[in-house]
Amino acid sequence: MGLDWGETYKQSQRLESYQAAADALKKPGRLYPCYETSEELEVKRKMQLARKLPPVYDRAGLKLSGAEIAKFDAEGRVPHWRFKLDETEKVEFNDLIRGASHFEMSSVSDPVLIRHDGSFLYTLPSVVDDMEMNITHVVRGEDHVTNSAVQTQIFGALGGKAPTFAHFSLLQSITKEGLSKRSGALSIRQLREDSIEPEAILSLLAHIGTSDDIKPFADVALLIESFDFSKFGRATAKFDVEELKSLNAKIIHGLPYAVVKSRLGAFGVGENEWEVIKHNIATLREAEDWHHMIEGPVTPVIEDEGFIGEAFALFPKGKLDDAAWGNWANAIKEKTGRKGRDLFMPLRLALTGRDHGPEMKLLLPLIGSERAKARLQGKSA
Repeated sequence: MGLDWGETYKQSQRLESYQAAADALKKPGRLYPCYETSEELEVKRKMQLARKLPPVYDRAGLKLSGAEIAKFDAEGRVPHWRFKLDETEKVEFNDLIRGASHFEMSSVSDPVLIRHDGSFLYTLPSVVDDMEMNITHVVRGEDHVTNSAVQTQIFGALGGKAPTFAHFSLLQSITKEGLSKRSGALSIRQLREDSIEPEAILSLLAHIGTSDDIKPFADVALLIESFDFSKFGRATAKFDVEELKSLNAKIIHGLPYAVVKSRLGAFGVGENEWEVIKHNIATLREAEDWHHMIEGPVTPVIEDEGFIGEAFALFPKGKLDDAAWGNWANAIKEKTGRKGRDLFMPLRLALTGRDHGPEMKLLLPLIGSERAKARLQGKSA
């Protein structure tokens, strides 16, 4: 993606820090053991829903006596650990996208921070990481906004201060289907395999859901300058893969040869050829296809042998330059009386085998005299 970072950390190497934070929360009772199995919790949830009550954990773990806990331990039951939320506190923060946000914590279940097997859910480690690494902003989807309220209390319980939050609306496809990383839809790996440029993806994601027109940015520094949280709305943003493809094409069209030279080398595309074909491709991979058309072999499409025969007789002699096509076309026009599409299209089909492509005045010198004359004679060359 062309993005870089200053430092990296592995949570698997930071377990001692997470355990220290858990121990600190256990001392004042903010982290407490619960012995219910998942089946028992599901029964409780269904009973609450049947009574039209919110399925909030009933804090049964806090009501256990020492004897009951000892009995569970003797049975080999291993607890999971929940963070005791302060129900009296209204959590408030100014979200950079949602604006002023507040949460009544009485309607939220005490979150599980440690599983039965002793492993940590992301909730606690991410708070510890943010505190130790001095994270200033947490940017994520709006489906995490309640988690942000919960984590705000965990920050406070550990003596820290929550970072600034920004919660984006969730993306939908143009057909209003949700995009999910679990489904693998539009993964970066797949986009790379489809030859989508990183700058196209960044240009789209930096402005999708904003009031700005989505424009291509080949320079990430300029894209960063244009980024503004306040421009993002709360309405669900629509991700259109065709829009991404259009951005990709525009970025490709503006790329100088020096930027893509190493990648084009695998296709055998030189600088002159790149400048001719780049405005007719949507992905860099398509440059290989146009290169094969220029170098051949190409099976010519000849619909009017008589006309092409006359054109062949008038083909320019000597080295082909930018003026060769115009001079040749004028000579054919004077000889046959044809003009416009009736003149140009049969020649394009014979020379390239295609009904579209770069300007022929630029393409003809790249094809060269020998290949051009062979194709006009109906030979694959």
